[in-house]
Amino acid sequence: MSELTITAIRFAFLILLWVFVAMVVGSLRRDLGVQGPRRTGSVPAARQSARAVAPAAAAPAPARTAPQSGQTPRVRPSKLVVTEGPQSGTVLDLADSPVLLGRAQEATLVLADDYASGRHARLFPQGSRWFIEDLGSTNGTFVGSEPLVRAVPVEPGAPLRIGKTVFELRN
Repeated sequence: MSELTITAIRFAFLILLWVFVAMVVGSLRRDLGVQGPRRTGSVPAARQSARAVAPAAAAPAPARTAPQSGQTPRVRPSKLVVTEGPQSGTVLDLADSPVLLGRAQEATLVLADDYASGRHARLFPQGSRWFIEDLGSTNGTFVGSEPLVRAVPVEPGAPLRIGKTVFELRN
């Protein structure tokens, strides 16, 4: 092989190496939720509703939905309670907007759990029920002992697990 061919192969290898490094950095940025310069002093409106309160605190009246023919009205859960894990005792008041769970700072409930991804799971209302879906996390999301493979409805009191953190929906 000529010296020119060997030099061209070296440059091609160097370019491939830098493309690989750029892909790894991009993947890490996505997983950690880094999206450019951070704004200091402002808190997203969705996170302002998240607050830690004592489990026995008084709660507002739960949202009710209209009964369908022959059924009793279903009460939609109004709280997400962390029952186990690093943030045990944390209560998040639920509104009509989706709840993002994960380690990223833009998450509605930021998890201090090493086994949670940046954008781990999403809890969202639909009609009188709440549904949970895994957002492609590394370690998965579980309802009871079953791993999520698609969005599923969540019944009040059913344990939801992300890493070492366990949640429940409550009225």
